[in-house]
Amino acid sequence: MIDPSVAIGAELPAQHFSWTARDVQTYHLALGAGSRPTDGDELHYLDDAGPQVLPTFATVAATFHATDAPRVQFPGIDIDLAKVVHGTQEITALGAIPPAGEACSITRITEVWDKGKAAVIVQETTTTTLDGIALWRARSSIFARGEGGFGGERGPSPSVAVPNREADVVLDVPTLPQQALMYRMCGDRNPLHSDPEFALAAGFPAPILHGLCTYGMVCKAVTDGVLGGDAGAVEHFGAKFAGVVYPGETLTCRIWDDDGRYLAHVTVRDRGDAPALTDVVTTTR
Repeated sequence: MIDPSVAIGAELPAQHFSWTARDVQTYHLALGAGSRPTDGDELHYLDDAGPQVLPTFATVAATFHATDAPRVQFPGIDIDLAKVVHGTQEITALGAIPPAGEACSITRITEVWDKGKAAVIVQETTTTTLDGIALWRARSSIFARGEGGFGGERGPSPSVAVPNREADVVLDVPTLPQQALMYRMCGDRNPLHSDPEFALAAGFPAPILHGLCTYGMVCKAVTDGVLGGDAGAVEHFGAKFAGVVYPGETLTCRIWDDDGRYLAHVTVRDRGDAPALTDVVTTTR
């Protein structure tokens, strides 16, 4: 059920939360950090006292210690979790994210689009320290199958074109068979990523990898591949979720240096370069 007149502009309850260096380490391990266990740059993600923090940690920070499956219940919105997949995600870090801290996030529903057979719900979040210093901003959308047709506006369909030439950097990013089970330790307990029967009922032959896990793994690949492993250099990272990834598959990440920003297109090598992430944009500070 979606009632745009109630949903659009609604502010969700504030989330107060804290995180530790151990949480950051766990998140990075869930993205595959440590695969080169004697590499100093790699170990920078896993330092016990002060690990560098990928900006994509912002996607899990507020719910890191959740143990229940999420619910898609907001003002004017009540949707079966099995119908929902991630649509887009953007994070803008307003400085290097500290390895430990306390913060408060405020989220508003800004748009609800009617795509006919589906609905798209857009949220924007601002996160600040407890004394009001802005840490990051996020914008995300979810795609709810079977929830369209309520007579709303269709909304835009923006896209980011990559340069018409060979990629400047091509990286293979392997995922592990247990990758989704590792990533759910970061607070996303959606059974779509762990329960074979739930996944089958949702229309997938097996549990799929969290879209935000793919998102974080690609941010790390871009950071390591073109930014010298400096997570603090990433100011903005955004992407569109274009297809599913199954744990154990290998991603191919093609990266273009586009006049000061980095564009990427990510495919699944194991399935004939099926798209995984498109419209991947990284900007640096």
